Amino acid sequence: MSDLPALLTPATDLDALATAPGLVAVFLTGDGKMDPGARRVNKLTKGALQRIAESERFAKLSEGEAITLSFPPGMAADSVLVIRLERRTRGELARAAGARIGAALGEAGATVLPGAFKGAADIALGALLKAYGFEKHRSAETKPKGDLTLMGAEAVAEEAATLTALAEGVWFTRDLVNEPSNILTTTEFADRLAALEALGLKVTVLEEPELEKLGMRTLLAVGQGSASPSKVVVMEWMGGEADAAPVALVGKGVVFDTGGISLKPAGGMEDMTMDMGGAGTVAGVMKTLALRGAKANVVGLVGLVENMPDGLAQRPGDVVTSMKGDTVEVINTDAEGRLVLCDVMWYAQETYAPAAMVDLATLTGAVIIALGHENAGVFSNDDGLAEAFLKAASTEGEGAWRLPLGKGYDKQLKSRVADMKNVGGRPAGSITAAQFLARFVKEGTPWMHLDIAGVASLKSPTTLAPKGATGWGVLALNRWIAGGYEG
Repeated sequence: MSDLPALLTPATDLDALATAPGLVAVFLTGDGKMDPGARRVNKLTKGALQRIAESERFAKLSEGEAITLSFPPGMAADSVLVIRLERRTRGELARAAGARIGAALGEAGATVLPGAFKGAADIALGALLKAYGFEKHRSAETKPKGDLTLMGAEAVAEEAATLTALAEGVWFTRDLVNEPSNILTTTEFADRLAALEALGLKVTVLEEPELEKLGMRTLLAVGQGSASPSKVVVMEWMGGEADAAPVALVGKGVVFDTGGISLKPAGGMEDMTMDMGGAGTVAGVMKTLALRGAKANVVGLVGLVENMPDGLAQRPGDVVTSMKGDTVEVINTDAEGRLVLCDVMWYAQETYAPAAMVDLATLTGAVIIALGHENAGVFSNDDGLAEAFLKAASTEGEGAWRLPLGKGYDKQLKSRVADMKNVGGRPAGSITAAQFLARFVKEGTPWMHLDIAGVASLKSPTTLAPKGATGWGVLALNRWIAGGYEG
């Protein structure tokens, strides 16, 4: 697993700046005013910061952008990163400023001087998130990132454990989503989740015989062509009131998706290692909740399968029976995620009677056509639930956009031989997928479906992540739970 840099918050010792190794980061406002830390660096470098502050280049910087002073005179540091930021700036811009530090973080670590900047915690989180890299499978030796030291940031010291918990959850999700499927098999995935018991989670792994006994035949049908056994992993965090119904988070965990007998085109199929992104996000949220000791009851449930084409694989035209008892005609075996989710969702409701249920899945390519890679698709039967989540996602800078549900779409799912088909054709493909899942939501259960196909893994870097897995949703779901279900 990737090793998160330590976040240290010692008292300010400006005399130590002369010998600080690696990177030193300072912040200047647009008018070039310096706080004590910046003035100390300016003195050590014989006025270099002042010259930067008065330069035309600095004047043209946008907020959050930086100038690098390499091998500064009078200092042991390899470089000084001079970041333009206003003192009251918080949120996305402050995190973007921190990301500049995370991107430049090396083995020797970084010393950051946030001074009186209000966004110091966001700066720290942005740096931790951007410092991530997935290099474990490279043959060349890779060195871990050094510590991130924020000097004199008393407010951050109080939040350090929470910031670290958030970053740990995002990094865990990214590691899972980035892993190749020959390594992250269903068994390996379950083992990594079982290891979370060390943090205080209760983890239960349901194997195929028990899934068969429970009647999860739509889930089992997806994995019946694979040598990897299908599993459901349940993670319980009961940090709230003893009698309070939990929130249920349900994740699609298809560790590799060939499309099954409805085989995908070869080009781009290697990206299907990320088809367990929903389960990865659920796992990251559960890790964050445990690390920060959340005062809420939350259950994470993930269905782990592999969709492969062999002589035992399900076929187009098969009819399978869900745990609920409804029958499904399988028109396309590549629409497998909803077959996994519907059984796990029903199990979550039967077992826990949740106060709210959220499912996450890299479910449809259609949501990418609709929303691109900027927003996840949000579907819900409860306006209050959807609005609260969208607010949390906006606060965290994680794009999300609500799309409709409606009975008018049900006609696309009508089957000649079963209760429903598993696909509704090309029109409104993301909506009909959500409408399929809605049939497995009990009346009175607030429910939200997040289609994260466009945001779970990207081919280009983002402000807070390198290319590959983003960890989208961990921050937003954590905030939503904290705001709505913790006392």
